[in-house]
Amino acid sequence: MTAAAVPVHTSEGSWLTSLMETIVTLMEVIGPIGAGIAIALENLFPPLPSEAILPMAGLAASRGSFTLTEALLWTTLGSVVGAFMLYGIGAWLGVDRLRRIAARVPLLHPEDIDRTVAWFVRHGGKAVFFGRMIPLFRSLISIPAGITRMPLWKFGLLTAAGSLIWNTIFVLAGFLLGEAWPIVERYAEAFQLLVIVAVVGGLAWFLTVRIRGILRERRRAAEGPALNSLHGPRSGNPENPPT
Repeated sequence: MTAAAVPVHTSEGSWLTSLMETIVTLMEVIGPIGAGIAIALENLFPPLPSEAILPMAGLAASRGSFTLTEALLWTTLGSVVGAFMLYGIGAWLGVDRLRRIAARVPLLHPEDIDRTVAWFVRHGGKAVFFGRMIPLFRSLISIPAGITRMPLWKFGLLTAAGSLIWNTIFVLAGFLLGEAWPIVERYAEAFQLLVIVAVVGGLAWFLTVRIRGILRERRRAAEGPALNSLHGPRSGNPENPPT
């Protein structure tokens, strides 16, 4: 059964509009599998907004294109498949390669990679589960999981659980709200903006601390020779100079 076209609420004429229209057509032609493919691509291409794809899948389900269960099943499966692709990229990178890269990047040190990996080993389970419900981190969290070689069964289970919660919220929004689903998208955009501000703030703090540390080390290195030349060489006991 082919459903009526689902409206796309994006800026007219933008590349995102064309992309979203393609996704809508995909869902209309091949049903819930199209929604799953779209969400898998969203994992690999974060600018593609799941907050818009998922409600449209719910709206299509409400119109009878497929069932609500199919929408949830296929979108969650798509999330897991996309996440495992990024996991594979992380596993290919590995800790040693990242340490070599960090050694060549200004303001980064191999020790930064070591600390990050150690943190993820301790808290990786919570990071993967909750990360699937945070914009931007939804996709990126799979990479450190691959770098640290989190067990595949654990990664898949946590990814599926977190994705199911996130997908259910937005699929149900489209299913229950119908044409009014952009209301939920606006709240999601506000949440995403908060996440972006937090990330930018954290990055600014990191750069400030690292640059200050470098400048402090350079001042100490410059002051060392100056202090030595000011005091001059010392030899013997100043109270009993050699004769």
